[in-house]
Amino acid sequence: MTTLTASSVLKEGNTAVITGASSGIGRAAAWDFVSKGMNVWMVDNDKEELEAALELARQKKKSDSQKIEARVVDVSDAKAMEALSLEVFENGGKCHFLMNNAGISKGGGPLTDIETVKFTMGVNTYGPIHGCLAFCPKMKASGEAGIIVNTGSKQGITMPPGNLTYNMSKAALKCYTEGLEHELRNNSDGKLRAALLIPGWVNTSIMLKTVRMEKGDDFDAANLFFHEEKPQGGAWMPQQVVDFMIDELDQGLFYLVAPDNDVDQETDSLRMTWAMQDITQGRPPLSRWHPDYKDKFTEFLEANKKK
Repeated sequence: MTTLTASSVLKEGNTAVITGASSGIGRAAAWDFVSKGMNVWMVDNDKEELEAALELARQKKKSDSQKIEARVVDVSDAKAMEALSLEVFENGGKCHFLMNNAGISKGGGPLTDIETVKFTMGVNTYGPIHGCLAFCPKMKASGEAGIIVNTGSKQGITMPPGNLTYNMSKAALKCYTEGLEHELRNNSDGKLRAALLIPGWVNTSIMLKTVRMEKGDDFDAANLFFHEEKPQGGAWMPQQVVDFMIDELDQGLFYLVAPDNDVDQETDSLRMTWAMQDITQGRPPLSRWHPDYKDKFTEFLEANKKK
């Protein structure tokens, strides 16, 4: 079976639906796809930023026939996502690229209040699931080739201490997306596939939006370490992630593990290997950060990195 590539789907006349499209990776993807001649639906819950992103997207159109739309939708609302899918598919509409990208960094440790846990899981985990439940059956019924990309996180694999709630939400999404790809591979005649985008450090506004949600609009963005308007050199820019995503999809990959300017792919791979070996080696969980194993982890990296 020939693997479906991004280049065969991201083409003039086809349609993409992107959540979290008002800023960051989602906005960069929307602008990139518009410039390719695609019809694009930009979805977000930030009305003001979404309208600004839409205006710039429309300036990048290749032709007047392109349909560039924006919708304010809460991805944690299953009914709202279903309504969005019905609108996209009405009157013979199609979806060829679904990017469930909306996310929130809000969270905390194992004793975080349950409402915060539900909120973060609602956006980061159930949001993409709602998107898949609303769109995948319609994509399959259309008979058109299509790709579904869910935006995960390295934190959902290596589980660094500090924000367990966020880690949980992305770990669950990884599990769901793996199962989705297995199902599509065996039951869609090669017409549909899924992939998990796993960005590195990216200059996006996810943290800024989370802090503003908690502290209000009076919060001084200059006090935050990084965001899109205050990029750090170690982080990639959103467009780099989009370019990487397309290249990896063209190679037929499922796990799209993006490096950044601080961490290369080899280091990422070794960190993930160590994390999984906590189970097979009988180590304590999160041993990478355990005082008895910190030096052993460093030795592991040094011994296994290619010279």
